[in-house]
Amino acid sequence: MGKSNVFDLLGPIMVGPSSSHTAGAARLGGMARKILGDEPVRGTIFLHGSFAKTGKGHGTDLALLAGLLGLLPDDERIPEAPKLAKERGLSVKYEIADLGEVHPNTVKFDLVGRSGGRVQVVGSSVGGGTIVIHKINDFQVEIRGDYPTLVILHQDLPGLVAQVTLLLATAQINIASMRVSREKRGAQALMILETDQMINDAVLDLMRKLPKIEQVMAVEPL
Repeated sequence: MGKSNVFDLLGPIMVGPSSSHTAGAARLGGMARKILGDEPVRGTIFLHGSFAKTGKGHGTDLALLAGLLGLLPDDERIPEAPKLAKERGLSVKYEIADLGEVHPNTVKFDLVGRSGGRVQVVGSSVGGGTIVIHKINDFQVEIRGDYPTLVILHQDLPGLVAQVTLLLATAQINIASMRVSREKRGAQALMILETDQMINDAVLDLMRKLPKIEQVMAVEPL
């Protein structure tokens, strides 16, 4: 039997009847907000599987919205999420969707931020409040929100990965894991790095100045 921690055994501190439908949903909303990197002002939330069938009864819709607002799973204001969203100028609609061969507790966010940026995020609540982000825009990823995460959209250029890792090494930032995916050779690519430390703005600015870098997102852990 593998190692378990207190969180695995007892589940998360949360408001609501189900860790998957409430705590996990709030964390999914929170991670989508972090990936957007802005205050969301408009969005569509696509509910799949059991999220679609029983989500409303379990408060999933409220928890997802609360997460988008930056509320944590134990925040007693989760039931007031629609009111808070209205006060902050966030307009969200819900739709039922078939997202394919994914976990039954899966959701897709299509979000627009206050600055005009847009992102699509697909993630699942896999039990006990644990989440996995599977997709950002058209790229397959695997982000659990346990580490500071760097998401870099770039053109597939030889030596670019080495330049990014050199910047992190110079800043004494240790890489915990790294994955690179691309559409095809020389086309658009996505670099995902989990690090042991948060990456400061100065390092992020240097990365954004590298050739063929299109977008750099620093996602804080949940």
